[in-house]
Amino acid sequence: MNIEIDKLTPCLEKISTGKIVNTIYSKALGNELNSLIGWNFKWSEISQNKFEIFKLNAENDDRIQGLIAIANAAADKAVYVKIAESAPHNLGDNKEYLGVGGHLFAIAVTRSFELGYGGFIYMDAKNLKLVEHYSKVLGASFIGSPHPFRMAVDEQAAARLIEYYNFRRY
Repeated sequence: MNIEIDKLTPCLEKISTGKIVNTIYSKALGNELNSLIGWNFKWSEISQNKFEIFKLNAENDDRIQGLIAIANAAADKAVYVKIAESAPHNLGDNKEYLGVGGHLFAIAVTRSFELGYGGFIYMDAKNLKLVEHYSKVLGASFIGSPHPFRMAVDEQAAARLIEYYNFRRY
């Protein structure tokens, strides 16, 4: 997991105007994943049998703003976040929207609630810097083993995160 959460926003914030834009999320389709250009991960190679892949869109904009791959970890009574990534146009100094990363984690928390896990999710951060970042921004806890940077968002932190976000699912 190597996604920076730049800002927690109830909706996406268009940087050029400061305007708040409503968000929508849904499952990504195979043809959408096959047509992605410039993304860091090869989303078309992620097994849709093992992972649910959700896309985040800004309302009235068909472009994907971010993607998240999650798995139902029933034995752990949680949702495992495999990968979360902002679209290339939402990275760096010239990004278009703020708030994509936080929205992606809110989707995972929402799915956890839907599955009856109370919002509990876990993920493997790429490094210690991201462990500190996710702890501060998401309220995630470092749990370590079996991955050196494994983190979890518990029910209380999940409730705070999902309470903050305002998006629709379609």
